[in-house]
Amino acid sequence: MQYDLEERTAKFGEQIILFCRALQKDEIAKSLINQLIRSATSIGANYMEANHGSSKKDFSNKISLCLKESNETKHWLRMIATAIDEEKEKCRFFGKEAHELTLIFATILKSCKKHD
Repeated sequence: MQYDLEERTAKFGEQIILFCRALQKDEIAKSLINQLIRSATSIGANYMEANHGSSKKDFSNKISLCLKESNETKHWLRMIATAIDEEKEKCRFFGKEAHELTLIFATILKSCKKHD
């Protein structure tokens, strides 16, 4: 079985969109939701760009953006869990996936730096 990180990051973005669509949207939540959607969907977009990059340096730069965005996604999930108490469990679930993606991208980036 082939491991498809492009598909995994795309599905993660889709799941976050569906999750956010169902959330209550008061003044505070709206801002947090917008930030979460931006960071979570950016992970997959940057990974696709990395795979189609023009050089090793370009690939490495895009992977570092994936790492940054997956870390940022964990932060916004934590903030939403605080702002919308009844969503703590779902935020924890998505936070776990964001953390796994962070570890994957950190490993890829470390490997890139080894081969430079």
